[in-house]
Order: sequence, then C-alpha cells, then structure tokens
Amino acid sequence: MELRKTPARAPIAVRIADELRLQIEAGELKPGDSLPTLHQLAEHWACSITSARTAIQLLKQQGLIVGGRGKAPTVRVPPRQVVRTSKRHQEEKDLVLASEDIRRRRGLAEDDMKVELDALEFHADYRTIEAGESLATAFGIDPADTLLERVYEHSDPRTERLEAWSISWIPTKLIEGNPAISDPANAAWPGGTLHQLYTVGIEVIEVIDDVTAAMPTTVDIERWQLPDGVPMIWCRRTSIDTQGRVVEVTDAQYPADRTRLTFHTPLKPWSSEQ
Repeated sequence: MELRKTPARAPIAVRIADELRLQIEAGELKPGDSLPTLHQLAEHWACSITSARTAIQLLKQQGLIVGGRGKAPTVRVPPRQVVRTSKRHQEEKDLVLASEDIRRRRGLAEDDMKVELDALEFHADYRTIEAGESLATAFGIDPADTLLERVYEHSDPRTERLEAWSISWIPTKLIEGNPAISDPANAAWPGGTLHQLYTVGIEVIEVIDDVTAAMPTTVDIERWQLPDGVPMIWCRRTSIDTQGRVVEVTDAQYPADRTRLTFHTPLKPWSSEQ
C-alpha cells in the first residue's frame, strides 16, 4: 500500500474568511455591502458561532471589512488616497520664488490632500532641543548642538481624525539670521520651510526620502481612526543644501491605506559618443 501523509486542511474559520475575501475581490460583495450574520455563516458552513466570529475577525485584520461592537460588518469603502510624489520637492522649490500671494494659496492641504486651506484644523508645536546621538548622526553635528523641533498636525475638525502629521528639525545656528523662523506664530509660513531657509541664504539642492513601515500603536489607531490591519508608513526626508550640509530632517507618518507614494527618477542620457 502506498504511504501517504494526511493532506492539510485549513481550519473552517480560514475557509470562511477566504470565501468572503474572494467575493469581495471579485466584486460580488461591494464596498458598503453587509456581510452575512454570524448565525447565517454558521448555518451555511455547519460550524460554530465561534468559528464564524473568527472568520470575521480575520477579514478585519486584512482591512477588508469594518464594523463589530454591535454594528453589522460591512465591506470597507476605500478611503480617499493622498498621492505623495517626489516631484513635489522641485515644485516646493519653485514656489519659493513665487509672489507671496501665490505662496499663501499653496500648501500641504491644497497640494497633497486636495482640500481647501480652511477645511482642516492646523496645529504646530515648537521647542528647542539638544540634537542627541541619533539626530547628531543624521545632521553630522555635535550631540550638544541645538535644533529647532517643530511638530505639525492637520486634522478633520468634524471627526478629529488626524489627516497629516510630521516632525521637523533644523540646526538653530543655520537660522539665527531670521528669528521669525523660530516663532510658532509664523508656523503657517507662505512657501514653507524652503522659503524660510531662502531668507537666510540657504538653497536646498538634494532631498533624500527613506521609507519604512510599521504596525500602528494604540495611540496611532485612535488618532488616525484606523481600521484593523492597516500599517503606517514612515518617511524620513533629509534636505541637503548647496554646501553639502544637512539643513533639515523631517519624519512624516501616513496611513498605508490612504497613501500612494510615487517616485520619479530622471535618468541622464548616454552621450552621443557612447
């Protein structure tokens, strides 16, 4: 007799979740549609309520459905995505030389999130800190050197959901020539940081974006109002000036389901001789 292993069979909860996932991916269950009740799933699959509930939880962990806690689960409606492209760095630099009137009408809300300036609540916190070992390495400075630290938040005033968050550092010695840069009253600066640096004679010539991802903390879940299964994208932006100095480091956080990162990389042509 041929020797055979017993074939592996997925647990019933996984099979239920897979069937519903395929229906969602095929469009048979559309965004906003209700899923079968736990009792309906248990009856259809001849399983326990516990197995049906586990299947629903698996779908939540995959970010495919929302609901629970007294609300019937439904297929998740895809959120509005914000496109963040590397082209924005040149656009921001070009904006520096525009008139103040134009600079006042352009910013994160309009350019990235495609909403009106007054549609989001803006908050900024400023403080001066010592660089410490980690940031000193990023800037190539002494750990005892001081940095201007700025935290920026944009939130929806109706829901209090966080829509954008970033933290920025600039060596204080670079901006001593313009004290207005360190004043939180000027947080909504027309033209942003690149224009601020322009006022003290600094031109950014290179921007490096390092992107990583991590699962959200309980604080992230609450502030961003995240459904289950959605990771956070972290982007560290390093700005370098024409003298080769790191003049700003910024860490920004984005929910992965609401963000699309697009990188444009111009390539130099080969010479005609080649």
